Amino acid sequence: MTFADLELPDQVRDTIGAELCPLPDPTTDVDRALTRYHRIFAALPTELLQQVMDFGRHNDAPGVMLVRNLPLDADLPPTPVDGEPSAAKNSFVAEGVLLGLTGLLGEPIGVLTEKAGRLVHDVVPVPEGARAQTNQGSAVFLNFHSDITYDTTGRYDVANPDFLVLNCLRGAAGNDAYTYYADARDLSRHLPDPLVETLRSPLYRLNAPGSYTRSVGQEVLSEPVPILSGATRFPEITVSANGTRPLTRGARTALDALQEACRSVAHTVRLEPGQALLINNRKGVHARSTFRAHHDGRDRWLQRTYIRRNLWNVRYRATPEDRRVHY
Repeated sequence: MTFADLELPDQVRDTIGAELCPLPDPTTDVDRALTRYHRIFAALPTELLQQVMDFGRHNDAPGVMLVRNLPLDADLPPTPVDGEPSAAKNSFVAEGVLLGLTGLLGEPIGVLTEKAGRLVHDVVPVPEGARAQTNQGSAVFLNFHSDITYDTTGRYDVANPDFLVLNCLRGAAGNDAYTYYADARDLSRHLPDPLVETLRSPLYRLNAPGSYTRSVGQEVLSEPVPILSGATRFPEITVSANGTRPLTRGARTALDALQEACRSVAHTVRLEPGQALLINNRKGVHARSTFRAHHDGRDRWLQRTYIRRNLWNVRYRATPEDRRVHY
């Protein structure tokens, strides 16, 4: 099983919400906030807590988990239209939920080229990015992809997040926004062995994320890498949404087959307020449907974190200004 579904009882939701409600903006002292949230979420019923922690720590665990019936902010301001945090948001329950779940999986990180290094990402449709292969888009299908990180080593699969958490503050006005997740285990079973072998060969160059390439004005490609790697039972997958360049005709055929297979095996979720999606960014890839965006304050609004199991292996990327923010 590659998909898990967990629902909090009403009493648990209300207890967590009551503890989160008076807490201040976590971004002013995130380590202090994470400590508070850890105490709050560690009080989950043991069975529920173990399900979330097992999701983060075991090779054979599902690659995606939907957590339902989470606390909400009592008053939610209009959805920001520029992709920046809302200055009108005066309570921080959603941020507490996001970072509380994050802390059960690992450590939140920021990347200077993604949302200016912020730890909490506001994912909203932005008019000028409507057709982009980024989280700002709405008018085009966001291809199945991993969230990757540009790295001067030429490998974009080393410093990328281990997990993502997406917490829904407001659903799409037309209820037409869907998130898809395709697990590498399902894909490997679905595809013919020769195509899997090609995908396991270093025949692809990944384009750096759109957030990075916008700043340099051109595509920046990785060294040749495989798309699938690791143990046959527990494969890892890395694909760029902004463009994956196959180096041979056979590699192109395998890449096209992979995208079709993703559509065939994907789990589909329509995130609603009070729901969060936990995604293993190494076990699988995710995508987003087109949806109608009106840019009127009522559009879909998610908050996202990037998570590493720990920060040690990417310490070479640390910035002197902030121990959690990487170049």
